[in-house]
Order: sequence, then C-alpha cells, then structure tokens
Amino acid sequence: MPLWSILVPLFAALILAASGLIGMLPGFAALAFAALVSSVLAAVHHAETVAHKLGEPLGTLVLALAVTAIEVALIIAIMLAGGDGAERVPRDTIFSAVMIISTGVVGLCLLIGGMRHREQSFRVEGACAGISALFALSVLSLVLPTFTTSSASGTYTNSQLAFAAVASLALWGVFVFIQTVRHRDYFLPREDVSNEEVHAEPPTSAQAWAALALLFVALVAVVGLAKMLSPTIERGVAAIGAPKSVIGVVIALLVLLPETWAAIRAARANRIQTSLNLAIGSALASIGLTIPAVVGVAVVLDLPLRLGLEGKDLVFLGLAFGVSTLTMSSGRTNVMQGAIHLVIFAAFLFMSVVP
Repeated sequence: MPLWSILVPLFAALILAASGLIGMLPGFAALAFAALVSSVLAAVHHAETVAHKLGEPLGTLVLALAVTAIEVALIIAIMLAGGDGAERVPRDTIFSAVMIISTGVVGLCLLIGGMRHREQSFRVEGACAGISALFALSVLSLVLPTFTTSSASGTYTNSQLAFAAVASLALWGVFVFIQTVRHRDYFLPREDVSNEEVHAEPPTSAQAWAALALLFVALVAVVGLAKMLSPTIERGVAAIGAPKSVIGVVIALLVLLPETWAAIRAARANRIQTSLNLAIGSALASIGLTIPAVVGVAVVLDLPLRLGLEGKDLVFLGLAFGVSTLTMSSGRTNVMQGAIHLVIFAAFLFMSVVP
C-alpha cells in the first residue's frame, strides 16, 4: 500500500477537524479543496483495492454504494439546514448525477477508451438491463411529479412519495440481485490476457480490510469537506449570477469525482465493462437509494420536497436516455459515441449556468 494513500485520508481528516474548530477562514478554502481532491484520489485507490479482492461485479458495487452514501448525507444535511430552495436540492442533485454519469462519465470513458484502444466491447445484457431500470426510476421519481394532479405541480402527496420510495428501492434491489447473483455473468468483463491489472495477484485479506478502513476515512473527509465548502460554493454561484440549481450540479460533480476517476482508469486499461458497471450502478444507486432516504426524512420531519423536472431538464433527460439506449445496444464502443455523449454533457453544463 503506497504511503501517500495512508497519509492523505489522515491529512484530510485533520483539515476537516481543523475547519470545524476554527471555521472556513480566508485562504483556508483552497487548502480544504486540495484535501478534498486528494481524498477523492485516495478513495479511488482503496476502493480499487477492495474491488480487486472481491472481484467483479461486487467490487464496483462497493464504490457505487460509498458514493451514494456521500450524496445522501450531503442532500439530507442541506435539507435539514433549510433556506430558500432547499426543497429542490434533492431533485437538482439527483438529476445532475444522472446527467453527469450518463453523458459526462460515460462520454469520457468511451472517448478515452476509443482513442487508446480504437474499439472496446462490453456485454449488452447487463448494460441494457441497467439503462432500462435507470429510465424507469428517473421517470417515476423526476418526471411523473410534474404531471400528477393530487398536489401542486412538481410535488407528490405523502402516499405517492411512499410508493415512489418503495418502487425505487425494490427496483434497485432486483438489479443488484441479478448483478451479483442470478445473472452475474452479464456484468463480467470479457477476458483480456494482455491486461495485467485484471490478472494481478489480489491483495491479502489484511490489505483489503486496511483499504476498506482507509476508504471509510477518505469518504467521511470528502463528505465533511464538501459540506464545509458548500457556503463558499453558494457564494460563488451567486457571484456569477447563476441559478440556484447549479448548486445541485456542483454537489453532484464533487460527489462523483471518485467514481469518475475510477471509471476513466478502467477505460484506459481496456476494461470498459468495469467503467460501465461503475457508471450505471452509481446512477441507479443515486436514485434507488437516495429517493427512499430523502422521502423518509421529508415525511417524518414534514419538510417540503419538490421532485418534478420542468422544461429543458425534461428535454435533456429524454435526450440522454435516447442516446444511451443506442450506445448500450451495440455492445461495442468508439470515439464517435464518446463525442456525442460529451457534447450533450457540455450543453447540460452550459444551460445550467445560462438557462
């Protein structure tokens, strides 16, 4: 285990503790941001160690669950803090996570993998199952609330929220079951004897447990530092005159940094199946686990919750799923597909700042 991967999480935890005691002093934000990015890299390293020990597809599930835990913690913290627009933060963050993963992360992986290896292959069965589930979850959680009539536009009644939460959790659970038990072979990478990373000796149990502990420390640091930096982010968004929904985009970008880096590394190593497992699994978890947690907090504490997307966001969601369906149906990837996904991602970012 490299020394930096041990020192970085401990250093980030120290910065987090110091910022909690003395506050985010001028100039301290830059140090906190550096610690956050370093923690992301350390988290990826330790998650990959655990993943190598567990094997596919259980390994990618570890990082997806860890990233989702960060997302849920940040969303609930902002909801409990209240303030103007807090009821829309879950919607904006979840929608941003889906767009970032399905267009940005997937696009980068396809482009980098295509540039380095010309063409890469993956298993259509697993990818299409994941995209179908993600499409259904997105419509149930983010689209239908805009068109229901039992409550104000964009909202669900408590009974509708409960149904959406149970349906989301159930569909995510079924996907994990087929991914890890019933149809595990759908998500296994195709054998590549030239790939040394795939066939390298797995870590010992002691190394895997140590990596898991350091992964936990790194992820706690990421959550805490991102929360500490959120007021700075809000001031920055206000300074450039961007809408408050950009806060959800920034939160999602920060949360997804570990998974993005891990997916890109896998694509560069000619393991596009692992990249897609990470991307699709994380997107599913961001809805399937986040919606039940957010709904539970909102119902118990009687907090307002606005989930329904409007206008251009509905168009972007439909465009992302249409293109993703075509990409995942071929079983092979190239640079052109990556470029298409990245153009949609760039348009999403631009239209978020300039609506």
